[in-house]
Amino acid sequence: MDNNEKEKSKSELLVVTGLSGAGKSLVIQCLEDMGYFCVDNLPPVLLPKFVELMEQGNPSLRKVAIAIDLRGKELFNSLVAVVDKVKSESDVIIDVMFLEASTEKLISRYKETRRAHPLMEQGKRSLINAINDEREHLSQIRSIANFVIDTTKLSPKELKERIRRYYEDEEFETFTINVTSFGFKHGIQMDADLVFDVRFLPNPYYVVDLRPLTGLDKDVYNYVMKWKETEIFFEKLTDLLDFMIPGYKKEGKSQLVIAIGCTGGQHRSVH
Repeated sequence: MDNNEKEKSKSELLVVTGLSGAGKSLVIQCLEDMGYFCVDNLPPVLLPKFVELMEQGNPSLRKVAIAIDLRGKELFNSLVAVVDKVKSESDVIIDVMFLEASTEKLISRYKETRRAHPLMEQGKRSLINAINDEREHLSQIRSIANFVIDTTKLSPKELKERIRRYYEDEEFETFTINVTSFGFKHGIQMDADLVFDVRFLPNPYYVVDLRPLTGLDKDVYNYVMKWKETEIFFEKLTDLLDFMIPGYKKEGKSQLVIAIGCTGGQHRSVH
């Protein structure tokens, strides 16, 4: 095994930290969609134990992202020392990502969400003072970060794109498509992103021999597919999906649910 192969075989740990309101939750969500095992708000003192678990070779812990922030308060003070110690003693590849934004932008985000900053201490401190104190408190961990991302001018979509560009594994497929069938008489599938109504196609239900069968049976399949309108529909549907799916991927969507419905959900939608 050459050096490159050895590096690829190592487990990877990404510590995500930074200013409150700068986008840590969004980054963790994005990394989880990319196949990372994610942990939110792990106390720094537990980091060495977690790395020990990773070193045991559990495949589900090959790529891990851990969000650590000032919610841990005094426990956070040991983060820099813990990261340095783990880096020097472990074979796990450890990166630190630090997220920040301008004070004005952070204030705007807090006003939009109406959430309290973790350092405001139940109204005893102003928001701007809490942000400034946090920025000062995190200066040391920022200085050892591998990546510092300023999210001031980044939309959620742009931040996700940047994270994928940095960390996406080419071997991991982050976009999945689920195709399901349903019957309109039972109601439209609630989690569907796209719904296609095929009740205009010839209905095998009215063929006595086909009525007890389903769209999984060859005779039903042959009956539905023999009609010109079915052939045209499938051609147009394929063209439409070929056009739409890259757009959904570009928007950062990780899953697409396509529901195809007929009257009872037994024949036309199933085949």
